[in-house]
Amino acid sequence: MPAATRALRVLRFLAGQPDPVPLDRIMRACELPRSTTYHLLHAMEAEGFVVHLADEHRFGLGPAAFELGSGYARQEPLQRIARRPLADLVDRTAQSAHLAILHGREVLYVIEERAPGRPPLVTDVGVRLPAHLTASGRAILARLPAGQVRALYPSAAHFVDRHGRGPATPSALRTLLSDTRQRGYAVEDGEVTPGLASVAVAVLDHNRHPVAAVAVTYPDDADDATDLPDAVADTAAQLTRRISGTR
Repeated sequence: MPAATRALRVLRFLAGQPDPVPLDRIMRACELPRSTTYHLLHAMEAEGFVVHLADEHRFGLGPAAFELGSGYARQEPLQRIARRPLADLVDRTAQSAHLAILHGREVLYVIEERAPGRPPLVTDVGVRLPAHLTASGRAILARLPAGQVRALYPSAAHFVDRHGRGPATPSALRTLLSDTRQRGYAVEDGEVTPGLASVAVAVLDHNRHPVAAVAVTYPDDADDATDLPDAVADTAAQLTRRISGTR
């Protein structure tokens, strides 16, 4: 069996698991010898496609695997599909809106629709920001399996600080993402840009996997922000229906 085939089998298996898994389980599922599986996993770890959780003796997907998924999302017609709904969202809310995808531990902004009269944002097309600090990143992370989030943020050293606010440890991030799931949408307030807040909802594919997030950014002292979560959720649901083929 070619080495590339073995590596792809391992990636496909890990992608289908809700949590990181031990070496023996990967070996049996992919029908590979133990030594081959061990060397293959560590080669993939060196390239960033696999993360080894040493304390748990388990392996999970690494940031490079998420970059592959993000590349697929960038090449899909998601931007073309989303541009009109985002423009309608701006008309509905009179606030700037954007679409972002996960790229490792960052979000990459692929569309920005700026509301007339609103100030420019740091979330311009092509900009990357720490996912754990943005509403868009939190909306996506909250819909990922816990094991994948743990693989992305295995320790406090993997958290970037911007303005001294936001989660800085895996446990703080878990709490934030749990609150996000219960609320039904993600928020951030001044953690990206002081004075500005955002609300975001994930866009899901046919497997209910988050492929992007729709967000609206607004002044944190705005009086008319209470309807923004519903407006963002409606737009995200519209995109989810279009890319997943569901009604």
